[in-house]
Amino acid sequence: MNLQLKSADRPPRLSIPGMIAGLLLSLSGASVQAASAVITGDGGWLFPAWESLSKVDNSGTARNIALVKTLQQQLQREHIGLIVLVVPMKAPFYAQRLPADQPLSAAVQQRYEHLQSDLTRAGLTTLDIKPILLRTEVGKQTAFYRADYHWTAWSAENTADATAQLITERYRLQGQPGGGAALGQWFERRAFGDLASNFLPAIKRKAIGRDIYTVRHQAENDLLIDDAPAPVQVIGNSFVQPYLGFTQKLSNALDRPVALTWNPGDVGPWATLLQYLESADFAQHKPQVIVWQFNEGQFHLGPDAAANWNAKGVTSLSQWHQRIDKALP
Repeated sequence: MNLQLKSADRPPRLSIPGMIAGLLLSLSGASVQAASAVITGDGGWLFPAWESLSKVDNSGTARNIALVKTLQQQLQREHIGLIVLVVPMKAPFYAQRLPADQPLSAAVQQRYEHLQSDLTRAGLTTLDIKPILLRTEVGKQTAFYRADYHWTAWSAENTADATAQLITERYRLQGQPGGGAALGQWFERRAFGDLASNFLPAIKRKAIGRDIYTVRHQAENDLLIDDAPAPVQVIGNSFVQPYLGFTQKLSNALDRPVALTWNPGDVGPWATLLQYLESADFAQHKPQVIVWQFNEGQFHLGPDAAANWNAKGVTSLSQWHQRIDKALP
């Protein structure tokens, strides 16, 4: 029993990102039809229309970096390290596949690099994932699924390997190695990507076709909650859900138990973090390291982004600080 799942929401495969509430408010202003939540590019590549291709919210990003920095300082007083993982946005990664009438602005194209610099300048520990995804693109391996919002299992595992290396370099995990998750064998399945299956009419979905998902079989004990304490806690959305294998690979690479708290994307990273910090698991056993996963396209959205998170995911800034202060006195 190696992988400890703390979320009650465990769908058998990918969950959609859930950014549909307030979709039209968050669109870039490009020529996207009101009824469409996806952008169709060359070769049937699909992109989420709720992530702006032209606008960058620098003030929102700066505010959120300050919130994360304050959290880091509070965690440090509890002797807990924080690693911030920001998954790059799909559209800039495949800018050449976007339709000609919906180009990517220079600001969006350069945002990820600027965000990495800003996080580092703030003294936060982060991992530049874009070079990892570029190295993933070998042969049939792609960094993202063609008609899906998510990165591939190859990207998830390669990023987990790099995260394990970063943790090993920066922290001395307590106890002896052992208890790492076993990795299952790879297998392939054909399925419609979530952008196609959830947002396209049947005729268009059929024209786009199915993708091949190469993932691992999950060991039976990877879906059970283990009583053994985990020195590393992963918090994030469906990019780190068990189906894609990030946490299993991280546990395997560290040879330590790794715990996971995740929610679909419409809950947002802020509420998911609070869910963990306010839990009995955290009260009873504090980890040495928290790995907190964000998405680039939503990093500027704070705890109070009512148009983007679901009702349970929205927290005012004053409530955010009060709840964090209570969890980390």
